[in-house]
Parts: sequence; structure tokens; C-alpha cells
Amino acid sequence: MNEVILYTVLSLTGLGVLAAAIIYWVSKKFAVQEDERIDKLEEVLPATNCGGCGQPGCRAFAKAVVEAGTLEELHCPVGGNAVMKQVAAILGINAVERDPYIAVVRCSGSFEYRKKTNIYDGASSCKIAATLYSGDTGCAYGCLGMGDCVDVCDFEAMYMDEKTGLPVIIEDKCTACNACVKECPKDILELWPKGKKNKRIYVACLNEEKGSTARKECAVACSGCAKCFEACRYDAITVTNNLAAIDPEKCTLCLECVETCDVRNIITANIPDEKIKHATEHRIRLEERARKKKEEEKLAAQAAQQQNGDATAQA
Repeated sequence: MNEVILYTVLSLTGLGVLAAAIIYWVSKKFAVQEDERIDKLEEVLPATNCGGCGQPGCRAFAKAVVEAGTLEELHCPVGGNAVMKQVAAILGINAVERDPYIAVVRCSGSFEYRKKTNIYDGASSCKIAATLYSGDTGCAYGCLGMGDCVDVCDFEAMYMDEKTGLPVIIEDKCTACNACVKECPKDILELWPKGKKNKRIYVACLNEEKGSTARKECAVACSGCAKCFEACRYDAITVTNNLAAIDPEKCTLCLECVETCDVRNIITANIPDEKIKHATEHRIRLEERARKKKEEEKLAAQAAQQQNGDATAQA
């Protein structure tokens, strides 16, 4: 009996050693040599593996950077420009700085403004609910309020506000990893430039219904009135499908559009009310000046027409 056990152990040990030798030989024979810079890059990356860069993880990002040999199309939003400078130094190329971004919630339809029209008693998931119906309010474009975005945030940068039913972004913690944006089935989350001194404005509505219909569904919905569009002197605002939108690349933060919105759904961040008030006063002065100039031109045209008429009569 002891001999049987002994032979069995020796046989298994021999097979194990043989298998290990084969595996070792195969690993050496077919080994793929990786660029040593990949390991160095991985060390300086934040190791969050959030996917905000568009790659499945930090090592994949490091490989992509080495293969590309340029940083024109690749950027780590979590590490930001500081990390990208280290990446550039390792690769021996020029760093490409980018403005920091932050997630914004493009829906202001809180419980107060967007009344429930039905009761949903299915699974508490925005994705599941979105596949079943348009939501428990009249607005088919608004937040479903079940917090899928909060669940996928690895940085504890979001929470659901119980009073409004809307997600809230914690500015200091948001890394613009894009996870919440990809998770939202209604696309109400969007990455937005943080702006100088973290100042920014945007329209918090995605409702494309016509004005009266949109306002029935949500009291603060964009009505597509285009007053903000008319007030913008920098072509930064467009109105498409009954919905106003601000182009952050063109917006100069002059703030003259903010109070043209009758429901104040042009959201401002980190901008004092006093500055908005001054901007509004400046806009009103410009509008009054333009109105007077138009009246003067009209009177001048009428006078010229009268003179021409008199001259014709005398002839």
C-alpha cells in the first residue's frame, strides 16, 4: 500500500515537473516582449481603471499611448494635465494640455416642477425603467431619478437629492471619468468644460417638445422662445428642435443671456448674482440703444422719402 502511494506521488510529481518545464519553454519561446515604458507609464497613472480615457483600464491606456507615440488623441481625465506631463516626459514627447471637464446635469425637472403622472413599481433601475416606458412624469426627456449614475461613480462624486429627485455633482470630487454619462439612459449627464475659475453656464433641459407642450410637462422646460439666442452677441447659443443650447467653446461668459430665460433654466456655476445683474443691465442698455438707432433710421428714411416726394411735386 505504501509503495502504491509512493509511486503515485512520484508519478504526479514527475508529471508536474514535466508540465512546468513545458510551460516554461512555451512561455519563453512565444513570449511577447512589451515595451518597458508601459510599466513606467502605468506607475504614474492614477490606477482607477475607470475607463474615462476610452480604454478599458490604465494599463490599456499606457499601451495605447506607447503605440500611438503622441498625446493628441489620448488623455487621462482623472490624472489631468499633471499626470499627462509625466506621461509625456516618459515618452520624450510634448505634453498636450487640455481644459478640465466636469459632469453637469442637464435637467432641472425636480419634483416641484415635474409632477408625477403615474406610479412605477418595477426594478429600481433607470436602465430597466427606460426600456419599459418614458418615465413617471409627462416629460419623456427628463431624469428618471433612480440613481444609476450614482451607483457607477467610483469617486463618490454624486448623490441623489431627495428633495429634487435629481442627481447632484460634487464639484471637488468629479474627475470627468465619463462613467455616469455613459450610464444615463436619458443622456441628461454631459461632460462640460469647468471654465476659468470653475465658472460655467449651460441650459439644463433636453425637452424637444414645442413650448406649450414642454411647459405642461415641466414648469421649467425650455420653451424654445429664442430670447437667449437673440441676446447672445457671440453666436454661442443655438435653438434646434425647440431647444436652446450653449456652445461652451464660443461662450465668453458675458452672462447677458441668463435672465432672458423666464424660468431661469440657464444654469450658472460659481458666478455671483451681482455679475448676472450687471450683465442684464448692460444687455438692456444695448437693446435700448439699438431700438433708438432703429427709430432714428426709420425717421430719417421717412424724411428722405418726404423730401423726394416734395421735389417730384415741384418738378
